[in-house]
Amino acid sequence: MSSLYIHIPFCRSKCPYCDFFSVPSEDVPAHYVELLLTHLQRLPRGGGALETIFFGGGTPSLLTPTQVALLLDGVAAHFGFADQAEVSLEANPGTVSPDRLDGYRRAGVNRINFGIQSLHGENLRRLGRIHSAGEARTALEYARSAGFVNVGVDLMFALPDQSTAAFFRDLEKTLDLAPSHLSLYGLTVEEGTPFQGVQQRGDLRLPDEEVYAENFLGADRILTEKGYRHYEISNYARPGMECRHNLVYWRRRPCLAIGAGAHSFFDRGWGERWAVPQDLARYGADLAAGRDPAKLVERFDRRGAMAETLYLGLRTAEGVDDEAFARRFGCGVAAAFAEGVSRAGGRLRREGKRWVLDRESWLLYDTLIAPFL
Repeated sequence: MSSLYIHIPFCRSKCPYCDFFSVPSEDVPAHYVELLLTHLQRLPRGGGALETIFFGGGTPSLLTPTQVALLLDGVAAHFGFADQAEVSLEANPGTVSPDRLDGYRRAGVNRINFGIQSLHGENLRRLGRIHSAGEARTALEYARSAGFVNVGVDLMFALPDQSTAAFFRDLEKTLDLAPSHLSLYGLTVEEGTPFQGVQQRGDLRLPDEEVYAENFLGADRILTEKGYRHYEISNYARPGMECRHNLVYWRRRPCLAIGAGAHSFFDRGWGERWAVPQDLARYGADLAAGRDPAKLVERFDRRGAMAETLYLGLRTAEGVDDEAFARRFGCGVAAAFAEGVSRAGGRLRREGKRWVLDRESWLLYDTLIAPFL
């Protein structure tokens, strides 16, 4: 086990498009950090020093530098850090300052990712973001002044009433900030979110599929020309700046997790997924009673493990290694999924020992992958 996810389920306000687990708070309660440290002490050892640690949320940048240092000291004592370990923290530009970012860097964070989403004021307002475009720009300046080299951003497209030209302007302004990593997400309306209600009333006008495709493929062209590598459907990076923690997920490798709402993956058998309920009170009660707060939510059989390996791997530019697949499952991809490979036609192709999809096929990902699931 070489990776750890730490969930911080607190936000100053909930964005209307977000369906992640979070609760409103101006900060991260000290009691929650104590719960995380208790949970950490109960995690199994034996997988060696950690290679990646990821603070996700919620809004992890509501943590104080002292709280981050406490958690990372606990991680170091329990697991140890591998040489060149990646320690990532997601941040909202509206919650950071030079001192806070300097404190994170001193605590051991070496990769920071800002959820800027847009540099257009009206977009930020409609998305319910608490920061301004100016604060987004300043946040990256602060991060670099604090010594961060690996600085990433999240950007959204296919926003309400957003034209292709408007999105490309937003993208170019974002590239002026010279991020080392860029996650690019098309807006989707999730069930149970305020945006779903607005859409059902007919008051949310999203770009059609043609505009969505123009945005996606145009961004691929622009970013590739600028030297970024499109290494996963929604992610671009400068060479060597890929998010190693997320690659753990896409390669279906084990990952421990702590915090209310966090998910772990174990590779015993054909794989197991465990989840901590999205309930802060229950999380505290389970830990106080000495119970494991994580519950088994999925135990894979061989067929399910093969399908998920393909589902996750084909999201990436590296694709699925057929030889590794055969060593794990006793047969290659074509033998395991003859019908799916046939139905995909030339979109799913073999390059050397790997199965990959091209950029245009990523646009049709859900449709193409369905026969394999």
